[in-house]
Amino acid sequence: MSKPPPPANSRARFFIVFMLFFASTVNYADRAILGQVKGDISNDLLLNPVWMGYLITAWGWSYVAAQIPCGWLLDRFGSKRVYGVAIFAWSLFVFLMGFTGFLRGHSAFVALFALLFLAGFALAPTFPGNGRFVAAWFPAGERGTASAIFNSSQYFCLVLFGPFVGWLTGHFGWRYVFWTMGALGICLTPLWFRFMHAPRNHPHVSEAELQHIERGGGLVNMDMGGRSGAQLSVKWSHVRQLLGSRMLVGVYLGQFCITVLTYFFIQTFPDFLQYRGMSVVKAGFAVALPALCGCIGGVLGGRFSDLLLKRGHSITFARKLPIVLGMLIACSMIVCNYVPAGANGVVVALMCVVFFGKGFGALGWTVVSDTSPKEITGLSGGLFNTVGNTAALTGIIIGYFVKWTGGYTAALMFFDASALGAIFCYLFIVGEIKRLELKPNPPTPVSTS
Repeated sequence: MSKPPPPANSRARFFIVFMLFFASTVNYADRAILGQVKGDISNDLLLNPVWMGYLITAWGWSYVAAQIPCGWLLDRFGSKRVYGVAIFAWSLFVFLMGFTGFLRGHSAFVALFALLFLAGFALAPTFPGNGRFVAAWFPAGERGTASAIFNSSQYFCLVLFGPFVGWLTGHFGWRYVFWTMGALGICLTPLWFRFMHAPRNHPHVSEAELQHIERGGGLVNMDMGGRSGAQLSVKWSHVRQLLGSRMLVGVYLGQFCITVLTYFFIQTFPDFLQYRGMSVVKAGFAVALPALCGCIGGVLGGRFSDLLLKRGHSITFARKLPIVLGMLIACSMIVCNYVPAGANGVVVALMCVVFFGKGFGALGWTVVSDTSPKEITGLSGGLFNTVGNTAALTGIIIGYFVKWTGGYTAALMFFDASALGAIFCYLFIVGEIKRLELKPNPPTPVSTS
């Protein structure tokens, strides 16, 4: 019996972005675990603050190194397969991290560092893959909202899992956090392969929805280039073209500055609250409200950008204005340096404002979807994430700041400078926002001798 045709008014693309949001939430939650339980790990495994600083950044090094290769894999084999294998792999490594609790000292450090390093490779395809899915499934006028939804996962992970991780740690110990989160990702893998498809392969997308996406600039044929899904052979000359674009270089550098703030939220914020006197359980609950504000700010920023576009403003204005406004709001973080000890409610309230602003201005993935050459969106997203996530070194930098100064005053000044750096990049380097056209490779000269 043949399947009924999809309804003429199908909205398959909205379920796609929901799946991206949920997978990214698990992805960010698995990155944030160590920051939330690092005090317990440090005490249990006998690791000093500098060692913990290196552990917190261990996955970031491999994550950065894997971005360009993963972008190539996404362009070569398609988003669905590469992304799905990545979910299973990183979840398995997270699950195994729980067993490092049976070790101590140097052995524990080496084992945990190795697993975090491997997890970084597996985590790498997620956001370039998100960018490819959004570029394929959404017209330009909806892309800001769609990208903002999956990008808000970096805050929602703390809303959904922050209190849970704090409770689980307080009642059962930090090892159960890794076991539980790893098992969750492993269970997510078959659902991913069951429900995620390219636009033209989706069983529930209508021709009307496909035409709506394609008319608005969606790359519906992105993963239809043959069995592998590849459209061309990606070469190093393509990387040179990306790095030769002042616009894209500005976008990449701006993402580095914005990602410094991301690492504050997922690595440092819970520890900052504990430094101010909160227990790990209370800190786990306290991060939820600012994180929710970040989530709301992220969706509103993307929606605001799309509304500006629909009202006739240029894509340059529609993308840059929310970024600049959001980063200016995020600069209010510096006020926390002047809040007296014990007034943690004021700190949490200020961080609600900061999280909202950072979320509102985090449109980097939207801009990448708008600007990347259509043949190599995965590669461009990978390069974008490579530059952005060199900010993983933030954990080490903050570790030394805290060691040298005994507090977080210098650290918060560093985060404010990063927000101002993002504004500078978008106002003075990026210029006009438009899709870069990939130049064909010149033919190889043939010798006539």
